[in-house]
Amino acid sequence: MEDKKYKAVCFGEVLWDIFPGEQRRIGGAPFNVAYHLFKMGLDVEMISSVGDDDLGRELLNKIKNWQISTDHIQITEEYPTSTVIASVDENNDAHYEIVENVAWDFIETTQENQKVLSTADALIFGTLAARNEKSKNTLFQLLEISSYNVFDINLREPYYDIRIINELLHKTQLAKFNKAELRMVLDFLKKEYKDEKDSIRFLQDKFNIREIIVSKGSKGALYAHEDHFYLYPTIPVEVKDTVGSGDSFLAGFLSKRLQKESSAHEIMAQAVSLGAFITSQEGACPEYTLEEFLGFKGRNELEALSF
Repeated sequence: MEDKKYKAVCFGEVLWDIFPGEQRRIGGAPFNVAYHLFKMGLDVEMISSVGDDDLGRELLNKIKNWQISTDHIQITEEYPTSTVIASVDENNDAHYEIVENVAWDFIETTQENQKVLSTADALIFGTLAARNEKSKNTLFQLLEISSYNVFDINLREPYYDIRIINELLHKTQLAKFNKAELRMVLDFLKKEYKDEKDSIRFLQDKFNIREIIVSKGSKGALYAHEDHFYLYPTIPVEVKDTVGSGDSFLAGFLSKRLQKESSAHEIMAQAVSLGAFITSQEGACPEYTLEEFLGFKGRNELEALSF
């Protein structure tokens, strides 16, 4: 990392994922991104909310033990800490039953979270935190302060509204989709497209978004920056589970992207490597050191694919 320490702010859900027959694990896509950004050496703040209950206190203590800031995680007496019933199918894909009317549905706008955005290099958010009017309004206020808005589409049925996605895309500088989400959004917009490049250019033009990432599963990941397209393969690993792999990919991407002098190759190599590294371990936020990750990355050299 260079001398300047970059600051990222993640907005939205922080929660307990409860898997059958296992201990609960801290989750929520924005928090997963925050965890891995912190591991990559960035200064990270999480804007969220937990209940004034045992689960909330346990969650905050665990985050503090990781030495990640909880300064902007609000505590409410009105709503419980979020829990999600998670399951993993035979393909190691995760599925979630997400409880409504929980603490992060009611994130307040404060002078403190507005101030932290004024000095941040990026704001990372998804669609789920906009399912409730309260948190949605807070998010839209913070988007006006942030200079680099990163929208991880992360669609979770039935908690999304194409009108809100449309509004959020208009306020986005970098958007991340998986293949299914890209097709869904294009279908929502009634866009017929010839190929992937055509669909990405349509979104870039319609929403004035310079940068788009598309994660393509076994076919790798694509980064579009204006008129330039970069496709990178996946790193073959023994998959432990896929929970949080997309979040770690995004964190790896941003950890290099925020360094202005990083090349597209450096950015994508970091993203693909961190995604694979986390997929080879159990859980979205496994314990590891930066040195362990860099060792893995060094053993898996990547070259771009033609696209």
